[in-house]
Formats: sequence, C-alpha cells, structure tokens
Amino acid sequence: MKFKNKFASEYTANLESHSASELAKNFKSGKSSPKEYLKDLFENIEKLNPELNALTSLQKEYAFAKAEELEATRATDEHTLFGVPVIIKENIQKLNFPLECASKILKGYKGQFNATAVSSLEKAGAILIGTANMDEFAMGSANEHSAHGVVKNPHDTSRVSGGSSGGSAVACAAGFAPLTLGSDTGGSVRQPAGFCGIFGIKPTYGRVSRYGLVAFGSSLDQISPFARNVTDLDIIMKTMAHEDSKDATCLKGSYESQLNHVSLKGKKIGVLRSILKEGVDDNVMAEFSKLEENLKKRGVTFVDIEIPSLEHTLSVYYLIACAEASTNLSRFDGIRFGHRAQNTEDLFDLYCRTRSEGFGKEVKRRIMLGTFSLSAGFYDAFYGKAQAVRDLMSRQFDEAFKSVDYIYLPTSPASAFHFGINAFDPIKEYLYDVFTIPANLTGVPAISVPAPVKNGALPVGLQFMAQRGKDAELIGFAAALEKEHLVATTPLV
Repeated sequence: MKFKNKFASEYTANLESHSASELAKNFKSGKSSPKEYLKDLFENIEKLNPELNALTSLQKEYAFAKAEELEATRATDEHTLFGVPVIIKENIQKLNFPLECASKILKGYKGQFNATAVSSLEKAGAILIGTANMDEFAMGSANEHSAHGVVKNPHDTSRVSGGSSGGSAVACAAGFAPLTLGSDTGGSVRQPAGFCGIFGIKPTYGRVSRYGLVAFGSSLDQISPFARNVTDLDIIMKTMAHEDSKDATCLKGSYESQLNHVSLKGKKIGVLRSILKEGVDDNVMAEFSKLEENLKKRGVTFVDIEIPSLEHTLSVYYLIACAEASTNLSRFDGIRFGHRAQNTEDLFDLYCRTRSEGFGKEVKRRIMLGTFSLSAGFYDAFYGKAQAVRDLMSRQFDEAFKSVDYIYLPTSPASAFHFGINAFDPIKEYLYDVFTIPANLTGVPAISVPAPVKNGALPVGLQFMAQRGKDAELIGFAAALEKEHLVATTPLV
C-alpha cells in the first residue's frame, strides 16, 4: 500500500531548519525569534492535531511567557536548547500542566512540581509547549487505551501510532516539536518511534532521573526522548542525563557525548537470529537484512548469538511489570487525588467504585494479574521465579557483550497495524513488544533508528542495544549510520 503523508508541512519538509540544534543557534544569534516561531508553530499544530489527536493540551500562554523571558535573556553556552519547543508525555510532572496519564481516574489533575528532566530542559532554555496523549498509565502498544481517544499515525491515519508514548512520537514526526519526551517501560518509546519513522532511545536504567515520572513499573520505567535526527537526540541526552539526589536509582556521573567519535569499521554486532525465524513481517526482515548487508560493506562484522532466557521474555516482563503496576496504582483510591465515586456506602465501596469507574480495561487487567502474582501462595511460584529469570537474562546479556559491541534486532515484528486489530486481543498486542522488552528487563540502552524505506512505504524501525552505561557510544553509532545515509534522515512523505 502506498500513501502520501498529508501531514507533511514546512515543519517536517525541511528537517535541518527545524531541528533543535538549528533553532537554538538561530534564536541565540537573533536570526529568528522564539515568540514569532511559536506563533507559526501553534497555527500548524491547531490545524493538524484535531485529526491526529497527538496532544492533550497546548500551553500557549505559558509558552509565550517563556519565549518573552528568553528573548530578554542573554544566551550562554549552557542554553543548548535556547527557545526550542519541547512536548512531554502526560505522565511527566510539569507544574500546572495536565498530569492525567490518559485516565479518567486523574481527570483534571495537574502537575504539582517539575520533574528533574523537565527542570533540566528548562535550565537549558527549552520551552515546554504542551502534553502528549498516551496509553492509560503507559499500558499499551498502540495508543488505543486512552481516555483521550486513539492517536493516529501521521503516515496513514487508519493505522496506530504505537504506544504507549504514541502522542509524543506523532508530535515529533508531524513537526509539532523537534524534541518530545515519552517513557519506556517495555518499548513504549522505541516501538512508536519505529512506527512513525523517527529516532527514539531508551537510556540505561537510571541514566535519566525518574523523579517526577508517574510510576508504572518502577524497575523498568525510563524517561526517554524522541527526535528527528541523531544530533538532536545527543543534545537532549546531554541535557537530561546526569545524577540526581532526588532519585535513588539515578546513576552517578553524566553523559559525555561521542557524536563524532564512533566509527562503523571494526564494530562487531550480534544478531539473535533464532528468534527472527517466525512472526516477523517480510517488509521488516527486508529492511533488517538490507542494513546488515550495507554495514558488512563498511567493515562491520556480524555474528549469530544466543541468549536462551529470551524465550521467557513476555512471561517474565508481564509478571514483573504487572506486579509493580498493582503496587504503584494502589495510591489511586479516590481519597487523595483524582476521581472519587459518589454516594458510596463505606470505605471499601468507595475504593471499589472509584477504581472501577476510573480505570480502563487494560489497566484493570494488569492490576489483577499483578495482584494475583503477588498474593500469598503464588509470590514465589510466579513473581519470585520471574525475577530469577530476569537475573539470568541480565547475566547472559553481560556475557554476550563481552564478544560483541551491539546487539541488533528489529524494533517491532511488523510496521504499524490498523486500528481495532489487536485492541481486543491483549496477547496479540503484547507480542509487538517482544524485541524491545529485553532492554528494559536488563537495563541496557537501546535505540530505534528509522530504516530508509522507499517513498510511500510504511516506516520500519531497527534496534541496536549496547552494554549498560554506553548510551553516548550507542548514539554515536547511530550518528555514524546517519552520516552514511543508512537510516532515514528526513521525514517520510
């Protein structure tokens, strides 16, 4: 099927002019004005967003006030994102911005403080302009589980955007902002990045502070960025990736860019060939193989590797993630914040009715599964065993990285699918995360890069994983791919 992206605009047609790096440069020099840029940008967003449904709020008044403030400020070297518009997922705290997590139970709730990532962006001069749609409480792979309605793929509006950070992915791909933030618990940034034809990275667990992120799976969640080019991805990682005393899981040290210091020649890449034999669509395998062959021509060595524990990926992930979700979402009880059921008989009735009315089907499904796996008599058999397999998987990944620089997989087994196909079949939907989940379970960094597909073809995401802590090297590798034109460097129209 061929199509034309009718959402292509001047904001996506000229990638370089509307990149974060170019905008910051122009705003600093006075060549253009953040306020004037925002006027045109908001007009574009208000024209396109009603159909795409990517944004849940557009904070125009706040953005213009920040633009005026910046225009009266003398830019310094620290202002790496001076005047650059940024959109955040609706589960990241920003004072007085909506924090509904796409759920009825938090309808009308607003951020009470700034997440560390948000504070870092604003310190660098970024202007937060709105919040993005998502799967409810970040639970989903298609952005079909949202109280705000589905998010449509800008390349074909009959297809899903991917999830759970679908709104952030579409906002970036459609030119609403050069940089957007999502959260990645099992692939929730990389998968929609692949579906929408842009870049998305899940950093090493703890590399970016989680302070201010509404928790789904605390040992898996990671605030993660989207961008339309690798340079912008590098800039936002330098801005956000630093230690934070407010997050006990945050790593020490900071991100040191290797943008122009990673060569393709001599790299050794492991391929998990055995798990690609079934269930991967032909168009995805074609792009996967094409990049492999092109890299071989540039001096890259590929070796087949095995990580036996990966056969348990989905089982381990959904036991651990749902158990943590059951615990984290217990705070939404109708007492402290959010929706509260009316005319209840007693406290127990208040809890039951509030949560029944406020949570969607997918969230309820995961809470029940998690509660069951943590219950007396089943904890060791399910949750405990899942954690043991997770530890084994981490050791096997560590062993694999002793002999290879990166591990290569498709981002998803297929390109974006049509609405409704998997919405009522959770097991089928969960399978779309089979290649992204291992990075969350093991804590390693992973990046989805867009394959340079033919004009009119559906986007395909290709994924590379690196050893824990090697986020900068991984982005440097992606930059080398971009320099060699082995990945898509412009939006697909």
